[in-house]
Amino acid sequence: MPQPWTVSELTTRVKSTLESSFPKISVQGEVTDLSRPSSGHLYFTLKDAQSQVRGIIWRSTAARLPFKLANGQELICFGDVEVYAARGTYQLVVRKAIPQGLGSLQLAFQQLRERLTAEGLFEPHRKQPIPSFPRRVAFVTSPGGAAIRDFLEVAARRSAAVQIVLIPAQVQGQGAAESICRGIEAAHRIRPHFDAIVVGRGGGSLEDLWCFNEEAVVRAIAAATLPVVSAVGHEIDLTLSDLVADRRALTPSEAAELLVPSADDLQQSLRVLHRRLLRPLQDRLQIASDRLSALQSRPVFARPHDGVQQRRRLLDELDLRAHRAVQNECRRAGERLATATAALDALSPLAVLHRGYSVTTRSDTGKPLHRSEDVQVGDRLHTRLEQGTIESQVTAVE
Repeated sequence: MPQPWTVSELTTRVKSTLESSFPKISVQGEVTDLSRPSSGHLYFTLKDAQSQVRGIIWRSTAARLPFKLANGQELICFGDVEVYAARGTYQLVVRKAIPQGLGSLQLAFQQLRERLTAEGLFEPHRKQPIPSFPRRVAFVTSPGGAAIRDFLEVAARRSAAVQIVLIPAQVQGQGAAESICRGIEAAHRIRPHFDAIVVGRGGGSLEDLWCFNEEAVVRAIAAATLPVVSAVGHEIDLTLSDLVADRRALTPSEAAELLVPSADDLQQSLRVLHRRLLRPLQDRLQIASDRLSALQSRPVFARPHDGVQQRRRLLDELDLRAHRAVQNECRRAGERLATATAALDALSPLAVLHRGYSVTTRSDTGKPLHRSEDVQVGDRLHTRLEQGTIESQVTAVE
């Protein structure tokens, strides 16, 4: 007799075999026994005419579903087979689900999105900036829907300065696309001009929101000359209107937060700006005050006459120094003159005459005589003495 397995060993072997044999499969069936616990996970049974299997959609996946799961829906579920060891049962962990019968809408959505993307309708450079402080906003939506109530509630809480004008439009079913286009056109014709347009509605299934994927609506938003905010459905809902609009709001409430500035936030911003403007002015005033105090403490301002007296004393000192310099220069010049005079006197022929010598020159030429050969008998001579002159005539030459 073979060694018996424990229940855990058997379950582990079955889990390993089953999960490795059915990776990433798709299963079609009808949803029943749907439960939505507070954890956010979805638990349900997927069945057909003969069999059923338990299914689970984890919260992170459930938040990304583009539709609301409900009993009786026919689904194509993509996921993995998993054995729940605690109960010894297997279940389908769903990673993606597509309602059967809506596949054509999904295909149409994808094809239109690709075509409009190729035309450049979703390019960021086409989008207009949303005004920071709008005064009039038009909301194209159903008058009886939750979207306008949520929008008005948030707008009233944030500020009463923005005027909201409802432009009624059908936002679901046959003729909804044409109604939305007429609403956008009307928003452009109404005077005074609006600063922005909101187009949207509350959440719903892909079929409920399909009018916002219609080409006519997408092109009407793209052609709008006023900034357009798309507020369609909930965060998980994505429409072509969201892609083409100048700004997408995840919900109508968020659209109000985007367009209606909060009075409290504005006051806080003004206080911050006031402080930012005041601080540099206060700093400059303080710097100027400090400089003025420093100037006031200087002696020239504290005792201005002291400066005049100092300048007077300095002027007297300079005058005295100038006189001394002139006197010294005159004395040195006199000394130099005396020295030069003594030198000239020493070299002057008059000094020689003073010692008993004389200078004799020819009367006719005025040239001094150095040799006896320079004269002849009969020449007239001129002799210079220290005092007076003598005129003579040569009678003999030796």
